[in-house]
Amino acid sequence: MIIKKLSEMIGEEIKDADKYIKCALKYKDDLRSLADVFFQLSNDEMKHMQLLHSEVVKIIDDYRETEGEPPAAMLAIYDYLHERHIEAAAEVKASQALYREL
Repeated sequence: MIIKKLSEMIGEEIKDADKYIKCALKYKDDLRSLADVFFQLSNDEMKHMQLLHSEVVKIIDDYRETEGEPPAAMLAIYDYLHERHIEAAAEVKASQALYREL
């Protein structure tokens, strides 16, 4: 259950990062200082996502060391959500790269 909860939190962090970078891009021409704040918030959310992801990996690795291979259901949930997170995070990173170029 902790993997599921952390995966949900990772999704929330990516969603917030996306929200902030969209605001940064929207206000970059008219309110650059505010846009820069949104850009920084987006980066911070992605850092949060990475911290949470590292903990998920650690939990799975620790489980493997003490219990053997994790249950298929746990890995299936992780794999499904992880793939979705990778795709969403890539979109955010592309938007952040676009902002850096402007």
